[in-house]
Amino acid sequence: MGANMARRLKDRGFHVTAVYDTNRAVAASLAQELACAACQDLSEVTAESDVIITVVTDDKAMREIFGESGDNLLVNARGKLFINCATLSPQVHVDVEELARTAGAQTLEACMASSITQAREGSLYLMCGGSHEAFRKAEPLLQALGSSIRFIGKSGQAAKVKALVNIVMNINTAGLAEGLGLGAALGLDLEMLRNVFSQTGAGSRVLETDGEDMQNREHTCFFSAAHAAKDSGIALELAHGAGLDLPLARATKEQYDRMVKEGLGELDKSGIAELTFKDRQKHSGDHV
Repeated sequence: MGANMARRLKDRGFHVTAVYDTNRAVAASLAQELACAACQDLSEVTAESDVIITVVTDDKAMREIFGESGDNLLVNARGKLFINCATLSPQVHVDVEELARTAGAQTLEACMASSITQAREGSLYLMCGGSHEAFRKAEPLLQALGSSIRFIGKSGQAAKVKALVNIVMNINTAGLAEGLGLGAALGLDLEMLRNVFSQTGAGSRVLETDGEDMQNREHTCFFSAAHAAKDSGIALELAHGAGLDLPLARATKEQYDRMVKEGLGELDKSGIAELTFKDRQKHSGDHV
């Protein structure tokens, strides 16, 4: 996601000064493509930039790059703006905003409800949280990256909405896999079945993006099963805090956790069909 966002910004005339990745080879390759620096230290990224966009894996990674000691993005960060795009627990965004404020910097969460293709095209759906001032400052960049930009509210609020987006998407994905899996077991034509789904209450965006891939066992990763498990976990933690039991969300997370346990976590979320289609348990398909 981050690499395609950087490519998009360069295409739109923004000066990309530096990139950073824990995989140095990946960073070096992208830096050569974009004609920018491949920083070896997080503090160097901040020194080279006015605005820093972060896309990390999880809460732990986010807390590490905004650590209070050692090499981190907040070293000499006064006056800088951080746009944080990863799907994280809302409290992490709140905590990072406070750390940045102490360092004299600003943050904006810009949660993405899109995939790597949309990142390259500049058609991301962005849900933003933070101060109005930070949002206004970030808006020119956001408009280059997204086709839909929505300010949700204070820090943490956009992350809550993103968690709900993903929990519903994950449940829909698991439900579609079960419907198609049962259809296959009953000997039904799956192209016919997908067409019927699309014209009835079984229709969904997930049917459009994942249905054919589930049928054909094409699980090239756009949004990984591991991330689906992580994001469902964030939503379930929010539900626990609100005193709610979400059985569908819980069952869906268990399925994605099972994928991770079986070594399928880096498949696309559509790979959940490998757990529901009869005789696929050995995961021997050409694209699996």
